[in-house]
Amino acid sequence: MTDSNGGERESLAPVIPLFGPRADTTDAARSDSDDSQPWHATWIAERAASERSAARAAHPSTGTVPVVAPAGEDAPAAVAERVLLRKLRTRSLSIREARSVLTEHDLDEADREGIVERFLSLGYLDDAALAEQLIDKATSRKAQGRMAIAQGLSQRGIPREVIDEALDQLPDDEAERALEFARSKARGLDGLDRDTALRRLAGQLARRGYGSVALSVARRALDEASAPPRHGVRFEP
Repeated sequence: MTDSNGGERESLAPVIPLFGPRADTTDAARSDSDDSQPWHATWIAERAASERSAARAAHPSTGTVPVVAPAGEDAPAAVAERVLLRKLRTRSLSIREARSVLTEHDLDEADREGIVERFLSLGYLDDAALAEQLIDKATSRKAQGRMAIAQGLSQRGIPREVIDEALDQLPDDEAERALEFARSKARGLDGLDRDTALRRLAGQLARRGYGSVALSVARRALDEASAPPRHGVRFEP
């Protein structure tokens, strides 16, 4: 190659940028670069969006929205946290039950307790609220007495002091609830002799947790069921 003076000019190699295109790269060049994006980047973005969408489901008891670990995190603690969140979306757990779920994963104690403490602070775990929920279900749907309720809460891993405090909030209507249950069952014992009917009804009451009043309530319900119907006084015209 010759210069304007007719002399020879040394030929130079084209400059290749080592750190990507310059800031003044044209839009067309940037578009070409975007089209060459690796396929896995799109896959990761779609997976993250799916995880965020699933995380919007509110917890059934607290109404709060769980914060899940990022989709790309495959560490044991992140996996365990996501598993626990999935379980909490379908059923409330006690603190002891949550710890049991976490022990199924390869975590040290510090990691397990860190997750538990975080879930406590967010309101996803609350033994007092769970006890209230279970007591309401036991009294309104299952017609259970205090003994059965306390046993059920204990089986769910709720501490004794939390159980006692929750039961103290119940109204003092144990006998009334027992009698209501006994009356509903006494009508089906008409064909039995008195002793058999009394034993069977008292046993049903005891299994429902009404052990302290089972016998007296069973007698009253059977007496009411066998009593002749009352008729009003009729006055002759």
